[in-house]
Amino acid sequence: MDQSEILKPEQLDDASKGHPKGLYVLFATEMWERFNYYGMRAILVLFMTKALLFDKAFASNLYGSYTGLVYLTPLIGGFVADRYWGNRRSIITGGILMALGELLMFACASLYQTNLDVSSFLFFSGLGFMIAGNGFFKPNISSMVGQLYKPGDRRLDSAYTIFYMGINVGGALGPFICGYFGDTGNPADYKWAFLAAAVAMMIGVVVFINLKDKYVRGPEGAPLGMKPVQEGKEMNPVLVYLSLLLFSAVCVGLLYIDANVYSYLSYLLLAAVLGIAYMIFSDKKLTKVEKKKISVIFILAFFVVFFWSAFEQAGASLTFFAEETTQRDLGFFTIPASWFQSLNSVFVVVFAPIFAWLWIKLGRREPSAPTKMAIGLMLLAVGYFVIAVGVKDVGAGIKVSMMWLIGMYAFHTWGELCLSPIGLSLVNKLAPLKFASLLMAVWFLANAGANVLSGKLSSLYPDGGHSTNFAGYEMNNLNEFFMLFVGMAGVASIILFVLTKWLQKTMTATS
Repeated sequence: MDQSEILKPEQLDDASKGHPKGLYVLFATEMWERFNYYGMRAILVLFMTKALLFDKAFASNLYGSYTGLVYLTPLIGGFVADRYWGNRRSIITGGILMALGELLMFACASLYQTNLDVSSFLFFSGLGFMIAGNGFFKPNISSMVGQLYKPGDRRLDSAYTIFYMGINVGGALGPFICGYFGDTGNPADYKWAFLAAAVAMMIGVVVFINLKDKYVRGPEGAPLGMKPVQEGKEMNPVLVYLSLLLFSAVCVGLLYIDANVYSYLSYLLLAAVLGIAYMIFSDKKLTKVEKKKISVIFILAFFVVFFWSAFEQAGASLTFFAEETTQRDLGFFTIPASWFQSLNSVFVVVFAPIFAWLWIKLGRREPSAPTKMAIGLMLLAVGYFVIAVGVKDVGAGIKVSMMWLIGMYAFHTWGELCLSPIGLSLVNKLAPLKFASLLMAVWFLANAGANVLSGKLSSLYPDGGHSTNFAGYEMNNLNEFFMLFVGMAGVASIILFVLTKWLQKTMTATS
C-alpha cells in the first residue's frame, strides 16, 4: 500500500529496548489519516457512478487524476515545511484541510438529490481540499519518525515497521468502517462514509495536537518539527489562511480542468521528469559513477509505473468488478464491495514479517533489489491471471466466487512486498546528497504518473457489452480486460529480469 521499511530479524534485539512514546503518537496520527484516505477511496468510484451518475469511464479518469495529484502536492508541502512551517504546523494544517474536504464531500452527498449543481461544486471542492491537505500532511509525518532516534540507532528499522503497521491498520479499518456505514446499497448513505472519514481525520489531528509537545521529541529531549529559524518578520496569519485557500482552490481547478476541459496531467508529469533529468545529467560536477547510479533510479522508476498503474485498479475497475460481478451474498449478509479494499492492508500485516524473515534466511542467495522488483511485477501479473481465469467463459449476469478476488489481492500484496519496501531505500542509497530530494521527487512523480495511467486503464473496463481498445488490443469481456494487465506486468517483469545483472553492476560501479 504505502512504501516503508520492513522489520529485519537482526533488529529484534534492539526493538526489545522499547521505543520513544512519540513513535506511538505518530503511529496513531498516521493510522487515522490512512483510515480517512483509504476509507474515502473505497467508496469514491461507487459514489460517482451510483449517486452522481457519472459513467464508469469518466469516474475512472477522475479517480486517476485525483490520486495522481495526491502524489504531486507533497512536493510543495515538503518544500513549505522545510523552508517555512516545520513538520508540526504542516501536519496539523494538512489534517484540517483533509477533514474539511471530507465534510465538503458529506455536504455533496447530502445535496446531490436536490441540488445537483451545488453538489457538483462541493464534490470537486472536497477532492481539491483533500489533495491540498495530503500535500502538507504526507511528506512530514513520515520524516518525523527518523528524527526520534539518534543517527545509527538500530531500532530505526523496527520503528518504521511499527509505523508501517499503523498505515495498514488504518488502511484496513477505513474501507471496513466507511463501507459498513456508506456502502449499503442505498446511494443516499454514502454521506455517512464521508462523515466517518472526516471524524477519523479529526481524531488524528486532535491526538497530534494534544500529545506532540509532551512526546514528539528528539533523543536529546528537544521538540521535533518546529519552524525553521528565519530572518525578518513572520507572515501575517490572515495571509497564511488566504494562501491555504488559494492553494486549495488551485488544486480544485487542476482537478476540474483535467477531468472536464483537457487531460493535461500526463503531459505535465512527463515534462517534469524530463526537466529534472536534464537538470541532473547536465550538471558537470557529477561524476560518471554518480550519473550511472542516477540512471538506475530513472530506469526502475519507469518500471514502477507499470506496477502501480495495475495495482491501483483496486480503487477503480476492481471496485466495479467487486460490485457487479462478485458473488458477495453469504445468505445472512451481503459483503459491501468496498470491503475488499481492506484485503491488501490485512495481507501486508500478515505477510510482511514472513517476507522480511525470508530475505534474511536466504542470506547470500537473497535477490538483488532489481530482481525483487522483477519478482514483484511477475506476482502482480500472476494475480491478474488468477482473476482472468475466474471470469473466463462466464456468461453475462453471472457472478463469480469472491475467492478469485481474494486470491488476486494476495498475489498483489506479495508483489508489493517484493517491490515497494525497497523503492525509497534504493533512491536514498543511489542518490548523491545534493540531488537527494530531487530524485525522491522523481520517484513520487512515477507514482503520480502510475495513478493517472491507472484511471485511464480503468476507463477501458468493458461495460454493457461495449468493446474497448488499448494500443490495438481489443477487449470485449472481463477476461480480455484482465489479460491486458497480465501482459503489461508480465512483459515489464521479463524485461526487468533481463536487465537485472546490468542494473546490479551499474548500482555498484566504481568507475
